[in-house]
Amino acid sequence: MTTAPVILTLSPGSTSTKIAAFKGEEVIFKANVQHPADELAAFDNAIDQFDYRRKTILDELAAHDMSLDDIDAFSGYCGSMGPTVGGIFAIDETVCEHVTNSGVNHPAILGAPLLYDFAKATGKPAYAVNQPDTDELIDVARITGYPGVYRKSHVHCLNQKEVAIRYAKSLGRDYEDINVIVAHIGGGLSVAAHEHGRMIDTNDVLEGSGPFAPNRSGDVPLKPVVKLCFDGKHDRKDVLNVVGKTGGLMGLVGTDDAREIGRRIENGDEWARIVYDAMGYQVSKAIGGFAATLKGRVDGIILTGGVSNDKTFVAKIADRVGWIAPVQAYGGDFEMEALAAGAVRALTGTEAVMTYTGEPSWAGFTQEGAIPDVG
Repeated sequence: MTTAPVILTLSPGSTSTKIAAFKGEEVIFKANVQHPADELAAFDNAIDQFDYRRKTILDELAAHDMSLDDIDAFSGYCGSMGPTVGGIFAIDETVCEHVTNSGVNHPAILGAPLLYDFAKATGKPAYAVNQPDTDELIDVARITGYPGVYRKSHVHCLNQKEVAIRYAKSLGRDYEDINVIVAHIGGGLSVAAHEHGRMIDTNDVLEGSGPFAPNRSGDVPLKPVVKLCFDGKHDRKDVLNVVGKTGGLMGLVGTDDAREIGRRIENGDEWARIVYDAMGYQVSKAIGGFAATLKGRVDGIILTGGVSNDKTFVAKIADRVGWIAPVQAYGGDFEMEALAAGAVRALTGTEAVMTYTGEPSWAGFTQEGAIPDVG
């Protein structure tokens, strides 16, 4: 392909659809189309929104004087593909069947069938790039002290790998040739050790492990939480909400907006300062732990996600962990860019495209005497 390919990227969310077009890795347009609640209420299940979301995408293309015929490849989020290795998968009927029958009732499952529909209509390829369920953990990283509960990988894989690829390029090297620790600090917070192109150890954003985040509790002492569960005042929903929605900064200072917390600190709010510093402290501890995972052979520490736009926050983490390796911040998220870049690598043969089989990258420990996974 002599000219830069045109890539359409897609990420269907619960109340919006992220759409972007790129020429190579240069942005043509980016849009985050918000869907009115009354329109979404007309659909009982996420899968029923297929035609609605398809029209949204085509209308957005038309608004930028583009059509499907202008697109050379499609790339996007594809819902729950289950635990997979990282990389690029061709979106085919197997992918579509798996995600639509996964039992997940979230519009993300529309990513694969929408992109596959476009691919069939145009004769162009469609790709799934570094999906959220990417799980490349080494076995020892999975073990916990609670029999039957094992660690799994649920992190911001797409953005994590994209910034790691960018950092490697800045060194004149390939992602597969370096070791880095990446911390994505946004509404959720994930930290991972990347060893030669694989995320060998991470926290689990969905299950509530790792540093506390703007609205998630992270690791907490277990016995007090168990007591809360049985005190008659907190039901299951209350506790789960603190783990995944109302904990962290939100629970401690009443907001998950780092900018608002920064303003409070400037106005002398000492509690806000302590809490915000504590989040950075926990991120630093996680980074130090993953440095041990990599046996101290760390080529760089990368901070990304929205909170990483805060130079003061970044500086405090760098002050604690800069002795391990150089610290580089890529504030914000680059998920649409990562989807486009993955498609370009696939089209140019820079990275191999895999065929999805549905077989998980990890299905539990099966050796004799192992306790069944109940995590």
